[in-house]
Amino acid sequence: MNIQTVIRSDKEERLRAARKEAYSTPLKDFHPGAPRLFQDDTLWPFFERLRKEEPVHYCTNAPIEPYWSVTRYNDIMHVDTSHGIYSSDVRNGGIAIRDAPPGYDWPSFIAMDQPRHSAQRKTVQPMFTPTHLDELAVLIRQRSAKVLDSLPRNETFNFVDRVSIELTTQMLATLFDFPWEERRKLTRWSDVSTALPKSGVVSSPEERRREMDECAAYFTRLWNERVNSEPRNDLLSMMAHSDATRHMDADNLMGNLILLIVGGNDTTRNTMSGSVLALHENPEQYEKLRNNPALIDSMVPEVIRWQTPLAHMRRTALEDTELGGKTIKKGDRVVMWYVSGNRDEEVIENPDEFIIDRARPRTHLSFGFGIHRCVGMRLAELQLKIIWQEMLQRFERIEVVGEPKRVYSSFVRGYESLPVRIH
Repeated sequence: MNIQTVIRSDKEERLRAARKEAYSTPLKDFHPGAPRLFQDDTLWPFFERLRKEEPVHYCTNAPIEPYWSVTRYNDIMHVDTSHGIYSSDVRNGGIAIRDAPPGYDWPSFIAMDQPRHSAQRKTVQPMFTPTHLDELAVLIRQRSAKVLDSLPRNETFNFVDRVSIELTTQMLATLFDFPWEERRKLTRWSDVSTALPKSGVVSSPEERRREMDECAAYFTRLWNERVNSEPRNDLLSMMAHSDATRHMDADNLMGNLILLIVGGNDTTRNTMSGSVLALHENPEQYEKLRNNPALIDSMVPEVIRWQTPLAHMRRTALEDTELGGKTIKKGDRVVMWYVSGNRDEEVIENPDEFIIDRARPRTHLSFGFGIHRCVGMRLAELQLKIIWQEMLQRFERIEVVGEPKRVYSSFVRGYESLPVRIH
């Protein structure tokens, strides 16, 4: 039995067991935000059942405070665009299913309500204009070519580290004008900032605190340099010279930095890795792409839907309201499961299938909607488009030769490793 058969068999067995568990467990006992479901990639039947039987579900069976799960596409859209009813503000709990622990509850523009949100968000938007993206595209292509040309042949390596992390970290360093030789600090800080206690990313709360303090001190030094110099075309300088952000306190600065680091690192890097896995698991789609490379334009949004790099966003109800026939009380946590909405059979045809030439590939929730829609989404799409253009020119096949190791998180749907081989 070859390795591919073993991997496929193990995956099918896991999903069979998960389906049995999902449909035998009483709904009142569901905890769809359990990180193990995401690490094992066995979340799908649990959300399938919720969409069918209780699309707005109240969980009380969790080691965290009770929360509502919103699992259907249109209900998620309603929550995501009803900013007067559902708050993102960190002072009300923030954007993740778990409240940020004391000392980590930094305010960022994604975790703010109006009017502060838009004022701070506008500060960094010039980085993502079409003109600037055209300039970045040249750099992305040069770097992609260099990284891909350095990869080994006939030898197993970790695609996550050698390609996904390296390329996205290079881009982050450029966006911040961060010291190039120390760019991997950005990757580490991103991982540490989103890590759960049981993830193994850090060994203790003290280590996490120490690393986050290092991040804050490092960026405070860079900030002071940018404030006291002429404006430059990087995110830090843009914030340092804008009236809306120039006078941020230390916590607000840290919040926006972590937001931009995680947004620029985790989402793109994990979708990049996910695209290799998706095309490996669906060889007929890869053949279709090789025969018609123009399909990259529709493959990119399809893989962003299929991967859903951020599984959820959370809101807090500002008033009593009704959703899906359920009464949500003021102060309740409301979790929008993008990962479930992206598999909603009522909105997306054959949602569990990976189809690179879908008629409407941009029908997905991965970037959110409304005022909090991902500010860097066009850059993320651009990086994915270019890396696949360059890979198709170089490699006939990228073979996944082992099980991917997924992140222990129900927030970031990511990969620690993806063993591959280029023949």
